[in-house]
Amino acid sequence: MAMDTPARTFQPFGSDAAILAIVEAFRTRTLPFADWSHQAHLATGLWHVATYGETAARDVLREGIKSYNVAVGRVNDDMRGYHETVTMYFVWSAARFLEGDAPADLAGRVNAYVAGPFGAKDGIFTFWTRERLLSPQARLAWAEPDIRPLDPAALLA
Repeated sequence: MAMDTPARTFQPFGSDAAILAIVEAFRTRTLPFADWSHQAHLATGLWHVATYGETAARDVLREGIKSYNVAVGRVNDDMRGYHETVTMYFVWSAARFLEGDAPADLAGRVNAYVAGPFGAKDGIFTFWTRERLLSPQARLAWAEPDIRPLDPAALLA
């Protein structure tokens, strides 16, 4: 999903089961591509970070998203599909969110993350210019932020 797509209205998840169904469908590569929204990305990412920890979640999500894209007939190249910098940013943001006072239940935790500054689609542009983030280089490999270093306080300001 490109970072320059129009925003969709956030519809809070009604239950832990709804989130777990998305995660399971992602993991089994059966989630319809039309359902792979920013919200579904964040729910899946947060679940992986909470389950595996930040470091392990990076590899699991990198390979999982690439495999999912192929399974639903999408490509992973320098213009579409998996985006390394965006994925690693949201793994970082999920981990920082979980370090705070996150709700105990999964639905509450995911809803707070998606609706808050750590899950905001445009929060990434606090750290990267659009030009750098949307470059083929940033899609294929980690690109250091070019506006400011990653700092949770910048999202909370």
